[in-house]
Amino acid sequence: MVPSKRLQVTALTVGALLLAAGCGSGDSGGSRSELKLYNDKGAWKPFFAQMGALGKQQTGLGMTPVGYTDEPTYTAFIKTSFRTNVKPDLFTWTTGGRLEEIVKQNQVAETTKIWQDAIGSGDLTEDLKKYYTVDGKQYCVPLNTAYWGMFYNRKVFDKYDLKPPTTWAELEKTAQTLKSKGQVPFNQTTPTSLFSFAWFEQILAGTDPDLYERLSKGQASYTDPGVVKAMERWKSMIDAGWFSKPGDKSDPADHFKSGDAAMVINGTWFNTSMTQRGLKQGRDYGFFFIPNADPALPKRSLVFESGPLCSLRKAPDAAASTKYLKWWVTPAAQEKWANARGDVSGNPKVKVADPELDKVTKEAASGGNRLVLRYFEAAPAPVLTEALSGFDKFLNKPETYMDVLKGIQKVNEDYWKSH
Repeated sequence: MVPSKRLQVTALTVGALLLAAGCGSGDSGGSRSELKLYNDKGAWKPFFAQMGALGKQQTGLGMTPVGYTDEPTYTAFIKTSFRTNVKPDLFTWTTGGRLEEIVKQNQVAETTKIWQDAIGSGDLTEDLKKYYTVDGKQYCVPLNTAYWGMFYNRKVFDKYDLKPPTTWAELEKTAQTLKSKGQVPFNQTTPTSLFSFAWFEQILAGTDPDLYERLSKGQASYTDPGVVKAMERWKSMIDAGWFSKPGDKSDPADHFKSGDAAMVINGTWFNTSMTQRGLKQGRDYGFFFIPNADPALPKRSLVFESGPLCSLRKAPDAAASTKYLKWWVTPAAQEKWANARGDVSGNPKVKVADPELDKVTKEAASGGNRLVLRYFEAAPAPVLTEALSGFDKFLNKPETYMDVLKGIQKVNEDYWKSH
């Protein structure tokens, strides 16, 4: 979900999308042997293609990816498909408020039986199930599971004799050192405002995780002193010149390859972008979990996300889509999916081939972490839309932080009055 001004896709544009997508996904019913998976991860096309070939071999169902790189256009297409005969066999989405929104519209196929069977066989976990549950029933299955932390450029760190920090004070000292050497410490997470929340969630969850979670439930205000303090800490980092300029159109992975980026906060799925550019974890770059801003907290707050793979209640061939979702969560499918991209899996049976990534998954599973749901999924959809727009404004004009918080709080209040 992105700022509302970016979601204003014209009827003409949507119509063109439907015409382009139409042939092959608009027919109703029948035994399909080839499915189309619509997704907002256009860069993952080769990995989806590998899964399509494996699925055909193991289940008799092929899969062709239809990838979008512009989130507003993708969101508009999926929501328009609810009202037309052009419906995806499978599609990616997000958990939290956005999933609940389309479930409440009676659009998404229920997957409760898939979850029951997969938990029984050990392919999915009870801990993960709650993120896919709406009113006691499950919808979709995990497309991916990821933890958020800091990617760092090993060559830059070695050049200045730096080590991954284990405390927030060490993180600040690292940033100060890099800045003094003429190196921008932190690259912006993406070239768009899609992940403008990354530092907000990290600072607030690493300062007061209870407050962070209360925000997502409508039990706290965005003008709470603790939230204001988190924004002021973020502002001080921007004022110190620790961030690259917002609005940079280049992928952060390109800056890593060129040596311009020293660090970037991102999900473990960012490994895929790095490996696509010929970079190797452990040699060219590393990853560390970000220490709490408040060292007194009993556990490290670890931001977690799980993105869903869904089918529609009125899919072109509901049986075929369900069959594919059942296969998707099996070890055979997940081992290929996770290791091809260089990421973790929601299936605990999957062995991570990359030793560096295996260390990350084991550290994430340790008892010293408190998992907190990523803000993108935790915030209700209308609040998220306002927050992304507000944080984007803040990145360009840090002095507006109180106006930004007040704007988000107004939408927050309006939402929870009726929910």
